[in-house]
Amino acid sequence: MQNRSFLGSIPPVTLNLIIVNFIVWLAALTLPKIAGINLNYWLGLHYFAADDFNVVQLITYMFLHDTSGIEHIFFNMFSVFMFGRTLEAVWGGKRFLFYYITTGMGAALVQEAAWYFELRSAISETVALYGWEQTPQLLNNFITVGASGAAFGILLAFGMLFPNAPLFIIFIPIPIKAKYFVIFYGLLELFFGDSGSMSSVAHFAHLGGMLFGFFLIRYWKKKGIGGGGFYY
Repeated sequence: MQNRSFLGSIPPVTLNLIIVNFIVWLAALTLPKIAGINLNYWLGLHYFAADDFNVVQLITYMFLHDTSGIEHIFFNMFSVFMFGRTLEAVWGGKRFLFYYITTGMGAALVQEAAWYFELRSAISETVALYGWEQTPQLLNNFITVGASGAAFGILLAFGMLFPNAPLFIIFIPIPIKAKYFVIFYGLLELFFGDSGSMSSVAHFAHLGGMLFGFFLIRYWKKKGIGGGGFYY
């Protein structure tokens, strides 16, 4: 029996998503220093009324991460590695990639909606003070990056497909069933988003990834597609 390498044991779409994300992170880290190009600014998700918003940012933002440290990309890609492998094995590469991109874009749309409700009063005041012409430039300051929406979508999918799978969480001495962990995490993100706690984190985008993932999986189940991998 032939032994596979560690990388060879990771399904191709999962592996390539992780590789691409780290390559883009390294590019975003080095390009400002060597070429003066800020990838996170130009390809990160802007508010739709901002001057520098572009529709392609709905996709490109999910391949970018905070370059001030490695924690952001590490934990996102760790989630993709831990749970994405299983989903790709169940669904196949094409369906898993479609799910990943869909939940990431869904997270972006929910973040845009959250910005709309969060900023509408401030935008009205800014327009009253400076006029509309300067407002889109000021809105360029609102940018989000990261694969967290897709990562939360992956976590949600794992919890729906394998609700009773035990998860071992650091600092918690007993295993937690996946379905309870997903519910707890979702409620925690809702609390943080509604309360404004940890405001530098796009909590509603995380919930958006879970929301779009939930409806997509329910749709696949209704249509009888998805490789029969539904165990909830």
